[in-house]
Amino acid sequence: MPKRKTDKQKAALYIRVSTHWQVDKDSLPVQRKDLINYCQYALGINDYEVFEDAGYSGKNTIRPAYKKMLERIRAGEFSHLLVWKIDRISRNLLDFAAMYDELKRLGVIFISKNEQFDTSSAMGEAMLKIILVFAELERKVTSERVSSVMYSRAASGSWNGGKVPYGYDYDKTTKTFHINSHEAVIIKMMYDLYEEKRSLLAVTKTLNERGITSRSGKPWNPTTVSIILKNPFYTGIYRYNYREEGVRQRVKDESDWIIIEDHHPAIIETERWQNVCEILSSQNRNEQTRKTYERRNTHIFAGLLECGCCGSTMSATIDRARADGWRPSIYSCTRKRRFSDCQNKYISDTTLGPFVLNYFSNILRAQRSFGKTTSLATLEKKLLRGPLFKDVKHIEGLEQLYNMLKQQPEQQIVFTSKTVHNITVKPTAEEKELLINEQNRNERALERLKNLYLYSDSNISETEFIVEQKSITDTLEKINKRLKEINRKNAKNNSIQDDEFITMASYYLISQKLLANREVNFKKLIRQLDPKIIKEFINSTCQNFCIFDGKIQSIRFKNGMEHKFLY
Repeated sequence: MPKRKTDKQKAALYIRVSTHWQVDKDSLPVQRKDLINYCQYALGINDYEVFEDAGYSGKNTIRPAYKKMLERIRAGEFSHLLVWKIDRISRNLLDFAAMYDELKRLGVIFISKNEQFDTSSAMGEAMLKIILVFAELERKVTSERVSSVMYSRAASGSWNGGKVPYGYDYDKTTKTFHINSHEAVIIKMMYDLYEEKRSLLAVTKTLNERGITSRSGKPWNPTTVSIILKNPFYTGIYRYNYREEGVRQRVKDESDWIIIEDHHPAIIETERWQNVCEILSSQNRNEQTRKTYERRNTHIFAGLLECGCCGSTMSATIDRARADGWRPSIYSCTRKRRFSDCQNKYISDTTLGPFVLNYFSNILRAQRSFGKTTSLATLEKKLLRGPLFKDVKHIEGLEQLYNMLKQQPEQQIVFTSKTVHNITVKPTAEEKELLINEQNRNERALERLKNLYLYSDSNISETEFIVEQKSITDTLEKINKRLKEINRKNAKNNSIQDDEFITMASYYLISQKLLANREVNFKKLIRQLDPKIIKEFINSTCQNFCIFDGKIQSIRFKNGMEHKFLY
């Protein structure tokens, strides 16, 4: 259990209002003044800090000041948490219960000023739980009333607000939609292009190449185009209660939808919209099949490549299968994909992998054979040894590597500026990965359990929920305890921090393979080792690769070195 850094009392004062109307009525200043006075004169605590969330609902914990306050409470900075009313900090029973359990473990006293109780007494704790039950009930009843009104409005054809769909204008006086003639032309163009090309990416590129922007003035992207093509609003239909509330917004059962036909003027014929939706659906099935396979592929250089022509990033996709079944990754300029105004060529693993790993192998060999009489020219010659580098005439930026090899011992890892002390791959590295995976799995299970209890129609009792929740949280505590033990052991191992330890282990594995033969066979290596290990090695040693005309123009290492290749 975290200890407070000091026995001195310090209070966190939390204030919140849900709407800007409340903000304007000076509800926040009233809360602030009352809490400060109560803190100073009733509790005798003069050391305090106010955390304020204006315009945030209490139905969840997605509030910036609330999160910041909890982080500092966990750090042991506060002895008390003081609120104006209990529903100011939470209207959700489960959220509050989780927070309150944590406060108890941390030894922090919770006080509600208006309800006149604090949790330092058994009666105060019992009253708190009773009041919170009614606070949540009030929130749910209010929510049901609002939903009922909006549902009724939608059923009668009234607009419930929100973003006006592209292609239309909304008249607030008459409460009707009218076609925006300029935007309607672009909507029809999207349908024309998609029926012709059957590719969201191709539609996006064409629109952007023609200088056509969205309502906000930004370039189009495939996701936005897809949303427009799938929306029945353009056929004159108003569809409401289509998706669940929340982050994932799953589609509801069709029986729950509200569909109002001929609600407003149509831009697209119904038959044409249905045809486009069928094409999108068939393309989506193909895309899902393809993506399922792609997720098994590890793009070793993804996120590290920069276009040497326009400076954009280069995105990864999987290439065609070779005769032996190997499917390398290919990397192309993201701007070229969206706008077609960059002329840079793509580059493949078949070029990148052999060049990079053989260059690293040459560096390691040059490091081993480096002596007092080795010159800069000799070092360059050693680094360009092998048929892969026959077109490279000169390397710029070797001075830093030369000086490093001249001054540092052989154990120095030249890519990362970290020293190796007989490093070997520890069992804890593998155990930690398994523990982290198990930790993530249990956290997801806990979230699913909460959603099932709160929002589904399942008949889970409160007792069953509490028992299952405790089982999962107990497991998480054991995992966290073991992870802390592993971190402490790794920290004691020559003061190597955990992420550095993984870097060392990755370096050790790959370096042995790079030094095994004079020339590194990239395809053979990725079959011998998990490609994720190679990717980890590349990510831990390299910051950036600049690509131009299908060739590597430069490599920038994590330790600040940059080698530029002149062809």
